[in-house]
Amino acid sequence: MIPTLLLGTRKGFISYRYNNNRWEVENLSFEGVPVSIAYEDSRSGTWWAALDHGHWGVKLHRSKDRGKTWEELTAPAYPQGEEVKDGMKAVTRYIWAVANGGKSFPSRMWLGTDPGGLFVSDDGGDHFNLVKSLWDHPSRKPYWMGGGRDLPGIHSVVVDPRDDNHVYVGISCAGVFETNDSGSTWEVRNKGLWADFLPDPQTDIGHDPHILVAAPTDPDILWQQNHCGIFRSTDGARNWQDISQPGGPARFGFALAIADDDASQAWVCPANSDTTRTAIKGALCVCRTDDGGKNWKTLTKGLPQENCFDIVYRHALAGSGDALAFGTTTGNLFFSPDRGEHWQTLNNYLPMVYSVQFAH
Repeated sequence: MIPTLLLGTRKGFISYRYNNNRWEVENLSFEGVPVSIAYEDSRSGTWWAALDHGHWGVKLHRSKDRGKTWEELTAPAYPQGEEVKDGMKAVTRYIWAVANGGKSFPSRMWLGTDPGGLFVSDDGGDHFNLVKSLWDHPSRKPYWMGGGRDLPGIHSVVVDPRDDNHVYVGISCAGVFETNDSGSTWEVRNKGLWADFLPDPQTDIGHDPHILVAAPTDPDILWQQNHCGIFRSTDGARNWQDISQPGGPARFGFALAIADDDASQAWVCPANSDTTRTAIKGALCVCRTDDGGKNWKTLTKGLPQENCFDIVYRHALAGSGDALAFGTTTGNLFFSPDRGEHWQTLNNYLPMVYSVQFAH
């Protein structure tokens, strides 16, 4: 069964549904408003929309009827007196990650934000509180910094399905942090990463993971598309290995997806680094490894191979079984039924796509 696709875009929340052998738009919500994340809580089927209203600030909504109606919630807010750095008031600028808290905590939700605060709710999202233990980590003020955004941001929250107290977060720019006690204490997990933009590339803090993902079949295996390469860990993030493709396109990018049934199979969407942020040589491709990054295959069938400026943002590539989908910065949406071997275009005229998720 091919499920629903949820898209967060520059101009709204869009859901696609596969019906009668074709993809159709099922729902458009928040037309004209940037939706930084469109997310389904797989436990309950609740849809979440994180909005970036600009002048009106960050908003958070949820729907329990597949987008027919939406409830506005109180957006996460930093407590009075909190500072990003000395003299700079902490204000929620962007919601960059939404994750459910696992089966052991059926009402728990996590939010990652810019300027670097992690928020948690234990009442289904009615109220969110800043996780002070991470916010007060001694490394934050002196060493966390902005990457693509001006200030640090938490873009990835990974909950271990075997133990919902065990959580990883990915922070740009700081790196990977791990808690085994639902956020009471945190450990830095950046050993083996490389940050070539820092005076000491092997520093403990200051790395720039673009996305952090755990393998569904083995949560001790984590992958990250990093600013400085593709990295993989087989020991719960305690050590990282660079598995970038020597001389090939699979190195820089933002998005990464892991197969549901194989911890050694993953996909990335390569891009030109830093200076242009465009498709490499004007040709869009997806790269897949079937052996944990030892070898990479470039997949292009059905994708534009000339005059292409698209790149894929960190949350805009998703997989479900054999199916893959991704959306691009220029509003193209592509779907593959066979793990990336062949691609078909679903839409060429969307707004900039921020996130893609398969829902059910």
